Amino acid sequence: MITRNLATKILAQAEKFPVVALIGPRQSGKTTLVRSLFAQKTYVSLEDPDRREFASQDPRGFLRALPEGAVIDEAQRVPSLFSYMQTVVDECNEPGYFILTGSQNFLLQEGLSQSLAGRVALLKLMPLSLSELKATGYLLTNPEEYIFRGFYPRIYDRDIAPSDWYPSYIQTYLERDMRLLKNIADLDVFQRFLRLCAGRIGQILNLSSLGDDCGISHNTAKAWLSVLEASYIIFLLRPHYNNYSKRLIKSPKLYFYDPGLACSLLGISNQNHLATHYLRGGLFESMMISELIKTRFNAGLEPNCWFWRDQSGHEVDCLLETAVKLTPVEIKISKTASHDFFKGLHYWGKLADVPAEQTYLVYGGDDTLSLSQGNLVSWRKVSDLPNTDQ
Repeated sequence: MITRNLATKILAQAEKFPVVALIGPRQSGKTTLVRSLFAQKTYVSLEDPDRREFASQDPRGFLRALPEGAVIDEAQRVPSLFSYMQTVVDECNEPGYFILTGSQNFLLQEGLSQSLAGRVALLKLMPLSLSELKATGYLLTNPEEYIFRGFYPRIYDRDIAPSDWYPSYIQTYLERDMRLLKNIADLDVFQRFLRLCAGRIGQILNLSSLGDDCGISHNTAKAWLSVLEASYIIFLLRPHYNNYSKRLIKSPKLYFYDPGLACSLLGISNQNHLATHYLRGGLFESMMISELIKTRFNAGLEPNCWFWRDQSGHEVDCLLETAVKLTPVEIKISKTASHDFFKGLHYWGKLADVPAEQTYLVYGGDDTLSLSQGNLVSWRKVSDLPNTDQ
């Protein structure tokens, strides 16, 4: 099994909280991880119709049948169970009693916050990170390979071609989940919506344009995006507000957590196609920011990423915000660094009074150097950026 960086945090929280909940996109490795960490516990999947019916119809009886706790998979399928779980964990007062997994953030998190507040540790597991793949020997030679293959564990564990795996993933999970959650009647329209989202990767979100191009209303586009965001398929990078300028862009930018999924939606069937693709830079940018988010999630922290752009076109791709400072990060897929790449960092640095030695340019090359213009960081080292207060 591929070692996951989040494992240490899960075990630590299971020694403090009676319930540990692990959420994230489908097929990110949640079940494999918790079953390996808590092999001694009974495993129950609420994807099984008979188990789900038992838990729904007789929640007390279902929990009594688990006298030593359990690993409960896809727990959001029976949200009413959480209220009964509260009584059980209060009576037993035992840490790590229930280990829950789920793939729909808003369903699971809403139920947990209402019924198990103060009793549950909520952690997020994303697809594999660059550091996890490097530690297990899956070391590819260039960023385009990772962009095309993506980071879902099964692609590496079973050596499945991305062009075979992603279309099946989209049909099996995304479309089914969206039908369950939003009762979408026309899946062709939803497929078009997904492809249009992928075509806007790294761009400022314009809901009206997105809806018009897909033939759906502004509100429908907003609702579908919220479900994709809650299912950890896309994320919206919010603009950072400060008093450096009164004329700032206020809309978020659209990214995908996994670049391989975006490539599949864009019809990219071979990594060589990326060399001339118009979204090559956007896909790389999405992958790098996603890596920064994974680093936070794997430490049990929430994302701290923003972007900054004024209406004159000055921009910083990513700002990492901690309690004590803001760290600007520019992202370029080029394998050769240019002085021009530092322009946005220099402009923002003067406004924010941040010296060049505290600015970073992540690029597609292999060297990591401290330069007079700022720090040049290889894409392989993106997880080493100052992303926490520690």
